[in-house]
Formats: sequence, C-alpha cells, structure tokens
Amino acid sequence: MHIDIVSDLVCPWCFIGKRRLTRALAQRPDLSVSISWRAFQLNPDMPSAGVSRESYLVAKFGSPIRAARIYDAMRDTGAAEGIEFAFDRIRRTPNTIAAHRLVRFASKQGKADRLVEALFRAYFEQGRDTGRIEVLADIAAETGFERLAALRWLESDAALTEILEEDRNARRLGITGVPCFIIDAGYALSGAQEPEFFLPLFDLAQNAAVAAYE
Repeated sequence: MHIDIVSDLVCPWCFIGKRRLTRALAQRPDLSVSISWRAFQLNPDMPSAGVSRESYLVAKFGSPIRAARIYDAMRDTGAAEGIEFAFDRIRRTPNTIAAHRLVRFASKQGKADRLVEALFRAYFEQGRDTGRIEVLADIAAETGFERLAALRWLESDAALTEILEEDRNARRLGITGVPCFIIDAGYALSGAQEPEFFLPLFDLAQNAAVAAYE
C-alpha cells in the first residue's frame, strides 16, 4: 500500500495528522506501506525571506490575541499526540519552498519521514526559522544527513520545478487544505483525522489490491 501525504511544513494540523497516521498504521502491522511526502504551500505568496510572526498572525487571524486563543486549543490537541507546540517561540513564518526541497533531498535517500518529523519539531517545538537554508542544513545534519551535501542541494535549484508542480497539481485536484492523505491513488482522507478514520480506507485499499490479483 502506498500513501501520498500532501502537506505543508508550517501546518500544525499536518504535524498532528502525521502522528495520527502513525497510530493508525500501528493498528495494521500486517500492512506493507510506503509513503511519499507531497508539497503544498499554505502561503504561496509568502516572500522568500518569510515575514514576522506578528505580521502573519494579524493578517491571518486579525490579531495575535485571537491567534493565541486558537493556538491554546491546538496545544491541547497536540499534547494528546505527544507534540509540545511552542507557538510563542516562533518569530518568523517562513516561505516553505526550501524545506519542501530538503524533504525531496531526503526522499531520494529513502529517509524522508524522519526529516519531516525533525522539520515539524524544529519549527513548532523549537521555534527555528525553517525558511533559512543554513538552519535547514543544520536540521538535516542533526537528522543524520551530510550537512554539506544538504547545503549544496539547498543552494542550488534542485527539485524546485518538481515542488512547484506538485503544489499546482494538488490545487488542480481540488486540494485546498492540508493534510490530505491519498491511499493507493484511489482513496483520500482530508484533515488530521483520528486513527479510526484511516482504518476503513486501509481495508478498502487492501481488498482492492487482493481483488486485482485474483
């Protein structure tokens, strides 16, 4: 079974959704699963250097105070998944193109999942600016990748066209929010759903695969 996960690396619900998918898969240990991370930009018009967090919150929510009320509730949801959201540590909202390109760098080595986890934690728990390539190279090194190779990848335009095309293709498919989980190219689940919502789709995909070979 293959799962394409359409997500953005500054989306708290994508972080939550990743953890919930992990819990769902733990309930189906017999499944052989591969995962591809697909790029989506929640803020496609974000300047390359990002913007201050306060400016972003005012534009998105009207005020930091209203944002704080929303994020307080999200902290509780994250805590249930083992996530320690530290929104107060975030100083800038980044452009995520470089981070998505770094995920593609990791994908080519078959190690994307652990890098995605590290990127989510760096941004949401540590407040690091994941729009800066030096920071991204550090995160790659901390996750077991060769820092210089990651930095050279980020300094080039490697995978840029692929990432932008993935974002456009998601929108052509009608995806307007993330996360979105696409299972065996035929079953989709939108949002950070609880594990029990994944299970029927796993069963459908598995049954379809069995039927195809009969």
